Amino acid sequence: MSLPFPEINAGLNGTAFLLLTTGFILIKQKKIAAHRAVMLTAFTVSVVFLISYVAGKIVNGLTLFDGHGVWRAVYFTILISHTILAIIIVPLILRTLYLALKGDYLRHRAWAKWTFPLWYYVSITGVIVYFMLFQWFPHHQA
Repeated sequence: MSLPFPEINAGLNGTAFLLLTTGFILIKQKKIAAHRAVMLTAFTVSVVFLISYVAGKIVNGLTLFDGHGVWRAVYFTILISHTILAIIIVPLILRTLYLALKGDYLRHRAWAKWTFPLWYYVSITGVIVYFMLFQWFPHHQA
């Protein structure tokens, strides 16, 4: 029996995306305490996602994409960019968070200019990959 890890993971990615959007708006409004709380929540949601993602792969195995033609190229372009950036973003998030918690806001802001758009992209493409793999095209377990 398959557990609903894909749905949970898509929900976590979507939640992270919404939290990142909120955090961005809050910092633009100079609501620093609210920004901090929302971004710490986004970080926590992303950590829970990572744990759930690994658990899902262990329990359910891999799922193969069965789309064809241009959709296959679109899917793998999104998946490959998502995967590479998901690996790169982890140390960037950790460094950006560390600088904020340390109170080094000048460097935090400089790092966040790179971290935020990459984290944002990884979060939304995680949801897109889910829909392409589990909702829009037939699939099967590897």
